[in-house]
Amino acid sequence: MSLIDWIVLSVALAVIILYGVWKSRGQKDMDSYFLGNQSMPWFIVLLSIIGTQASAITFLSAPGQAYTDGMRFVQYYFGLPLAMVVLCITFVPIFHKLKVYTAYEFLEKRFDLKTRTLTAMLFLIQRGLSTGISIYAPSIILSSLLGWNIYWTNIIMGGLLIIYTVAGGTKAVSYTQTLQLAIIFAGMFLAGWMVVHLLPPDIGFKEALHVSGKMDKLNVIVTDFDWKDKYNIWSGTIGGFFLALSYFGTDQSQVGRYLTARSITESRLGLLMNGLVKVPMQFLILMIGALVFVFYMYFRAPIFFNEAQLAKVHTTAEGPALKQLESTYQQLSEQKHTQVKALSAALATKDEAQIGQAKTALQQTEHTAAGVRAEAITLIKKADPAADTNDTNYIFLHFVVNNLPKGLVGLLIAIIFLAAWGSIAAALNSLSSTTIVDVYKRMINTNDTEEHYFKASKWCTLVWGIFCVAVAQFASELGSLIEAVNILGSLFYGVILGIFLVAFYIKRIGATAVFWSAIVSEVLIITIYKSDIVSFLWLNVIGCLLVIVLAAILEVTMPKMRKA
Repeated sequence: MSLIDWIVLSVALAVIILYGVWKSRGQKDMDSYFLGNQSMPWFIVLLSIIGTQASAITFLSAPGQAYTDGMRFVQYYFGLPLAMVVLCITFVPIFHKLKVYTAYEFLEKRFDLKTRTLTAMLFLIQRGLSTGISIYAPSIILSSLLGWNIYWTNIIMGGLLIIYTVAGGTKAVSYTQTLQLAIIFAGMFLAGWMVVHLLPPDIGFKEALHVSGKMDKLNVIVTDFDWKDKYNIWSGTIGGFFLALSYFGTDQSQVGRYLTARSITESRLGLLMNGLVKVPMQFLILMIGALVFVFYMYFRAPIFFNEAQLAKVHTTAEGPALKQLESTYQQLSEQKHTQVKALSAALATKDEAQIGQAKTALQQTEHTAAGVRAEAITLIKKADPAADTNDTNYIFLHFVVNNLPKGLVGLLIAIIFLAAWGSIAAALNSLSSTTIVDVYKRMINTNDTEEHYFKASKWCTLVWGIFCVAVAQFASELGSLIEAVNILGSLFYGVILGIFLVAFYIKRIGATAVFWSAIVSEVLIITIYKSDIVSFLWLNVIGCLLVIVLAAILEVTMPKMRKA
């Protein structure tokens, strides 16, 4: 990066840190540290909810996801608006009425301590692991740009986050996320505009979309039903509904956002507006990836987007073979340049015969290029067995660093950092609140001063930060980070949601029945995932239904449970 890029990056990060520290002044107890004294207006709640969802993974991996697989990932969010309505009717008023710090406090009032603890532990495992992945995402940037070792980069990046988060608290998290999102949206808009601006003079936004559509990258709606298909309208609407209901209704990283609202109405407004904003927001981010795909139809793309990894292979015995494959890939790229121009010309004339012919020729070349790329990936793995051979997370980063003007590169890098900081800060805050409220204060040290618990909360945030950095050290083997986070959540969210739905709606089922049904269901969900029977979104539905059905059966067939 240039000097001006480093200046833009440093100023943006420094402003956020100083703003967060300033907003966190006056904290003196758990109520201010975890709930912000329940003083937040609905628009701050909304932006905090979005900021917690929209991690660096969203802006780093989602465009790459669209580049490789098209825009069908957006269907993952189709169930979210309906989930927001259900939450506003049921979950929100109950949580506010009980004046809880965490969602899991309610479960002890409804069931017992063991059910509350089990659910809290499932959350802590899932959120701790996924937060580690979120730390890894921005570390990719520093590692790729500066050639740093990824493990040391994780430690440095995580260390900065820990310092920022321990000093913060939920009020600082919420207000800094507001400023972060303003910078993020501005930067992503500029990135989208630059993609189109850098295309050939005769190719505008409309023409780029036409080409992208013909190459099956605008596959927003997929109606074919397939249990193993990760993204179609059925898995997105049904599985996505259950996932969103669990994420926003039972995950403390999100529940903690709207519990800071100053009233039930403010919480509801924040959630409902999130339901309206999230789908178009994700659509536009994925569209940038589809446009980047068109850009690389006209301009040469590398055979592998993690160029630091390519450089390593060139120094090995596999280097000459890789160089030959790169030469072949470049020739195919030049062929694609000619064919995509022919496709654009045919689209301009609306001659369906010419369009079909040009499209077929381009798809055949693309398929051949994909085969050459697969050979290169095999060589990379052969030369370095520990290499990450999924470069989805590097695609958008490669475009930004190599094509955007000075200053804007620094801004886009800052965006990914800010998105990471916002989501990770909220996650660490929720991990700390759940550990202190549901475990430490409830079972370990039950009768101490408010000052002690406040200090313990900060120490707990530090410990969770260190744990998440440790997890980040293993994230390089997970492929597309945005998929990895969602798969990890789906392993737990369905079971957790099932526990809460039984608590809310099936009063005749007791604590012991739901406790054992949750344990059995979690084992079955992990088994189903390992067996690759269905795509991961369906795990949310299956896990939820398993808990409900098994709990109902156990309650009826084991009379002793009625006394629990």
